[in-house]
Amino acid sequence: MHPLIQFLEDRLSQGLPGRKAQVKMAPEPVDGGEIQEMEPSAEANASSVLILLFPNEDEKMELVLTLRSHDIDHGGQISFPGGRAEKNESLHQTALREAKEEIGVSPDTITVIGELSELYVSHSNNLVIPVLGFTNTRPEFNINPAEVEEVFAIELHSLLHKKNITIENWDLHSYTYRVPYWDIHQVPLWGATAMMLNEFLDLYREFLNKNS
Repeated sequence: MHPLIQFLEDRLSQGLPGRKAQVKMAPEPVDGGEIQEMEPSAEANASSVLILLFPNEDEKMELVLTLRSHDIDHGGQISFPGGRAEKNESLHQTALREAKEEIGVSPDTITVIGELSELYVSHSNNLVIPVLGFTNTRPEFNINPAEVEEVFAIELHSLLHKKNITIENWDLHSYTYRVPYWDIHQVPLWGATAMMLNEFLDLYREFLNKNS
């Protein structure tokens, strides 16, 4: 098994970086806008996403991202495969089902490693659990164009380079926000996906430090 996966299997049973890591990539109000609500409402929808990892030909780990179709929620944004849980469905099952529906990766090919910290996405009222999964080789993708415009993979190490992180002021919901994002695609990787990803990258940094 890849050393990173072995590390994660042990590490996920301990305390996680959690909100401290997530908020580092959260938009910050500049001129009176609201700070992102982190406490879930009682009516929040149970949801999950799949952070899918695989080794490339050089045995360096990559993760899978999608560009959502423009005519669905959060359309035109980079995200992980995922969505709301169906009745009597575990959040692991939700993540695997959504990956099958969105990008055509069979659940039978994915080993679930564990979960990261939950993240409440207030504007959609979703309480999202990131589920970590692993495949031994690059998956065969078959995208559902009704939900996904593009699927691509990015090497983990490239996400650690400061040159790939940009901070800009954006106008959002009639206010100006300071928005950090990864500049790794023609579309910025920001918002909830970036917040979940940053917690995972904190664990990846721990792995690198431990093995340096």
